[in-house]
Amino acid sequence: MNRGFTFVLLLLVLISGCKSLHQKGIGQFSSGEYQIAIATFNQILEKEPDNKEANFYVAESYRLSNRIENSLPYYEKLLEQEETFDNYYHKGQSLKSQGRYEEATEAFKASKAFTQDDRLQALADKEIRNLEYTASIEPIWPNHKLENYELLNTPGIDYAPVVSENYLYFTSSRGGGGIYSAVGQGYTKLFRVRADGIKVDVQNIQPIPEFRNEQGLNQGTIAISPDGNTMIYARGNSASKRDLPDVSLFASYFRGGGFTEPIFMALNEEPEYWNSTPAFSPDGETLYFASNRPGGYGGIDLYKATKLANGDFGNVQNLGPEINTARNELFPRPMPNGEFYFSSDGHPGFGKLDIFVARQEDGKTVIRNLGPNINSTADDFGIFFTNYPKEGFLTSNREGGKGDDDIYFFQDLTPKPKVVNVLLNVTTYATTDSGGEEILPQVRVMLYDQNNQNVDGNFSNQSGRLRFQLEPDQTYSIIASKSGYFNKSLTYSTIGKTPRQEELIQDVTNVVLDTIVILDPLILEKAIVLENIYYDLDKADIRPDAALELDKLVQILKDNPQIRIELSSHTDARASDSYNDALSQRRAESAVQYLISQGIAADRLEAKGYGKRQLIIENAQTEEEHQVNRRTEFKVIEITQ
Repeated sequence: MNRGFTFVLLLLVLISGCKSLHQKGIGQFSSGEYQIAIATFNQILEKEPDNKEANFYVAESYRLSNRIENSLPYYEKLLEQEETFDNYYHKGQSLKSQGRYEEATEAFKASKAFTQDDRLQALADKEIRNLEYTASIEPIWPNHKLENYELLNTPGIDYAPVVSENYLYFTSSRGGGGIYSAVGQGYTKLFRVRADGIKVDVQNIQPIPEFRNEQGLNQGTIAISPDGNTMIYARGNSASKRDLPDVSLFASYFRGGGFTEPIFMALNEEPEYWNSTPAFSPDGETLYFASNRPGGYGGIDLYKATKLANGDFGNVQNLGPEINTARNELFPRPMPNGEFYFSSDGHPGFGKLDIFVARQEDGKTVIRNLGPNINSTADDFGIFFTNYPKEGFLTSNREGGKGDDDIYFFQDLTPKPKVVNVLLNVTTYATTDSGGEEILPQVRVMLYDQNNQNVDGNFSNQSGRLRFQLEPDQTYSIIASKSGYFNKSLTYSTIGKTPRQEELIQDVTNVVLDTIVILDPLILEKAIVLENIYYDLDKADIRPDAALELDKLVQILKDNPQIRIELSSHTDARASDSYNDALSQRRAESAVQYLISQGIAADRLEAKGYGKRQLIIENAQTEEEHQVNRRTEFKVIEITQ
């Protein structure tokens, strides 16, 4: 046979084979069998590495099966042959999913040169802004640690954990049942296992016993009502052409010892739309879910439906542009405190799906990324709290996992603060006639916090002592009382009197402090001099320095609401009697008016000017002696019960 003819024949056979593979691959791609399509087109690329269509279909198969990180070399091959918006944009997404943010930014910038479409320009601009913002994202819970639950996971798919009535429910591809050709993993089923918080009995995992897992399709994310009687889950991707074309939500109800046959939910609307990732509100009256139905903001959006009188869910509403973006939002998790957790690849994040929280701050909805200790460049989704916000579960397909999607648990590992016990020793005294002090036992001493709430109280012992335990960096009020004595209040602060946390060495440190309380005898008609109350020459106005001293009397009157007093003013012996009487009366009345202005009732006060009729030092000669005579006094004139 002619060699030239043989070569042409072989070439025609090769072309025919490639064409056959190409048609086969397109059919697989069109049917959503992305993993099989990848294998088919890779056979072409082994012989023709630059084949444009083969590179396109492999790249798109990885992207559409949520593995865009694997698509980079194929988009780069496409860009060698044709620079388009899509090729640059998807290259940027692939780089972003690998954490190569600077290169991703350049790809998104390059994409803008190949479109005049304002919508596409806006998509690229948002990706660029998000990447700029990513560097500033800080952890919401800086001491939360995430760990792969290796004993719970398999080399396949394990995701979407929820806890109900001491059982952990989750979705897994374990247990056989055929291969889902879109991703090359087994079809998923619903399982449960005993759990106490994040502690799981991994030895006894079983399919949900009251529920029939179907073969040849995916049973996806599950939601269980707060009362445990309703189970809603996602079902779809059937291998049968006679089944529903996409993923839909089904409901099953616990009746007579088992769950009913699953029912297609009316909120799905049309079966060709994708509906999944359901979650109940804490009261069970609202169902949240994700859908790609028309009328959203792009990609997959989050919706809510309210419980109807017949028990179904309807009145579906989109959660709006504060939550939803032009990309994808999934896996809602509403919390009793009003916070709303969800996953998104449209809000500023680290790669693919990140977990976010929506909070109300100053009347506005604020979206926050949970931070780099929770999220990664891969998909992170499906958060569930077992002890909010300290521990719980989530799902991730990040590097270092056991399989594809893996279940992780998280814990708050914030170091426990070292304990500081502040012990305050209080000693009670009484003033004596000689001006000294002596121990006063059996004084009632009450302790109040800065909110005026009583936190402790006791009587001093025979040695006049008692002890309170206080908190660091707090301010307290102490009120002491005993029959026959003026009540007394004082402020006591522990601010600055204890070591800082970083200075502590021991787990428990005791700091002992001391203070004293001195009570004055309460004797009718006994004059008590108010020191340092001075007036300007020939005036009765209360000077600022006098006001400070009168404030002490204000406190005495507030501490002792049972007393009425006479407030008296005295002059020295100089000037006439009439002049001194009038001046002292004006000064006494001025002082009383000041007390009234500070909240003391007028009927508890009497003003009396004595002029020079009650001199302490007769025949005073020096200015110091005259000053002793010029004084302001008060005395208790009545004690009411």
